[in-house]
Amino acid sequence: MLKKRSVTLAGHATSVALEPEFWAVLDGIAAERNLSHAGLLVWIDQTRGRRPLASACRLLALEHAGSGSITR
Repeated sequence: MLKKRSVTLAGHATSVALEPEFWAVLDGIAAERNLSHAGLLVWIDQTRGRRPLASACRLLALEHAGSGSITR
């Protein structure tokens, strides 16, 4: 089951639906960076290029969980 979170990105309200396991990893990344959930989503949005936001979130979570090295 997906869990939705809402955020304003570039002045537009949007929501992201991810599995709770991905949110748990993203919450850890946000805490490590001293960011709010919204702050992390804004950062992901700014660095994702043309990739869909949900995909960029999942890939960041996988990268962080798998190797611990985030190259962005």
